[in-house]
Amino acid sequence: LVLFLAFWSLADGGKLLVVPQDGSHWLSMRMVLEKLWEKGHEIVAVVPDAALLLKSSQSFTIKTYSVPYTQEFVDQYYQELGENSFETLKLSFLLSNITELTNMFTSACQHLLSDKELLKYLQDSKFDAIMMDPVLPCGPILAEYLSLPSVYFMRGLPCTLDYKAAQSPSPVSYVPKTLSSLSDHMTFPERVKNFLIGVSEPLLCHLFYLKYESLASEFLQRDVTIQELFSQASVLLMRYDFVFEYPRPIMPNMVYIGGINCLQKKPLSQEFEAMVNASGEHGIVVFSLGSMVSEIPMKKAMEIAEGLGAVPQTVFWRYTGKAPPNLPKNVKLVKWLPQNDLLAHPKTRAFITHGGSHGVYEGICNAVPMVLMPLFGDQMDNAKRVESRGAGLTLNILEMTSSDISNALKAVINDKRYKENIQRLSDLHLDRPIHPLDLAVHWVEFVMRHKGAPHLRPAAHDLNWVQYHSLDVIAFLAAVTLLILFISFKCCLCCCRRCFCKKGRTGKAAKAKSH
Repeated sequence: LVLFLAFWSLADGGKLLVVPQDGSHWLSMRMVLEKLWEKGHEIVAVVPDAALLLKSSQSFTIKTYSVPYTQEFVDQYYQELGENSFETLKLSFLLSNITELTNMFTSACQHLLSDKELLKYLQDSKFDAIMMDPVLPCGPILAEYLSLPSVYFMRGLPCTLDYKAAQSPSPVSYVPKTLSSLSDHMTFPERVKNFLIGVSEPLLCHLFYLKYESLASEFLQRDVTIQELFSQASVLLMRYDFVFEYPRPIMPNMVYIGGINCLQKKPLSQEFEAMVNASGEHGIVVFSLGSMVSEIPMKKAMEIAEGLGAVPQTVFWRYTGKAPPNLPKNVKLVKWLPQNDLLAHPKTRAFITHGGSHGVYEGICNAVPMVLMPLFGDQMDNAKRVESRGAGLTLNILEMTSSDISNALKAVINDKRYKENIQRLSDLHLDRPIHPLDLAVHWVEFVMRHKGAPHLRPAAHDLNWVQYHSLDVIAFLAAVTLLILFISFKCCLCCCRRCFCKKGRTGKAAKAKSH
């Protein structure tokens, strides 16, 4: 019976093509794919043969394509990206990193799209849908080429291109732009800053995606814009939640699944349980700067160690680099830690994080106050959101001192307001009719069953800029109003002339009779 049910579910399942994005983006997408596989769907993921986290899986088929760089290059690139975040945040450094990143992924995309054998396999496989992380748009190009309905699984796109492509309004008066580090309650100078960022976004987006736009036009053999490609998404699964994000308008095909990575707590291993219990009444602090930071400059690592040594809590620091010589006794260096399970432990007092969305949502789910050390990307915006909610404090990774670290930790641990605020956010976030993971699985299956979701696509996609803003209607009504005013003026002028002319003739007739 079990075998029959297994074969029945496999026969009843669909076929899904996946184009993932490397790095931490992959971690939560993999959870959705494994859930879909458990429900009997066939999953085929297309990945480069040199990647950071995109590895083989027993749950689904992996199809690799060659790229013009090696595994050693990838490992070194991500390691340097993490290390350099502690050195400088100069504009030239950021631009060079973005240029190098886009060059690397553009070349990978070119190799994928030129792999004729793989493309033929994908065409012959008759997939029901394609799921992708579109931050670098090789997936949308492939979806357009294969004429497949697409599901976007994403955190966000540069220049808020995701909302623009979905035709979702983004008023600059209260919706902060990406990388602005602003809240939704802005002062006048902040609104000026937000407005200027919004004005500059089209140019920045054009430069960022210029190579992809050329590649897409060449491959699809027609002129195409990046926004046009992104606008073809059937459903956008967005790792947001309004408990954490600022309220804003969204379209019906935009589904918020923030907290998808928050899992049920698992028992700690005996080793970790013993170390946690040994912390006594002071409890523990969990410290992790994400998977991309493996080494910290020694001077900065020593400052961090000194700051951590000034608190009575036991600190679990996930760090794979060389241990600082001044490492205090209360700090336990580990190469890996069960982050969610430790955060869920009742003895956990605070969470030091880089502000990545996975870590922030785990902190919210488990109601742990945070000290944030943002490094790059959207981490600055995430830190601002946590801080504006009164659930944590943000430190500048370049300027912070050991006393800053210890003071921030003591504040979020000893000031009850931080715990109360994060507990309120956690209660709101967890009060939901369905878990985000199940919601994501439902919408992927929905698109696979119905070959898309055209009923959720607004008519705004079919309007040009003039029609969308009703400029033609305004011009028409203005012309009609002016015409009516002109006719009314002419009528009044004509009436006045006749009236005065009649009076003039009457006056002349009276004078003639008197003579």
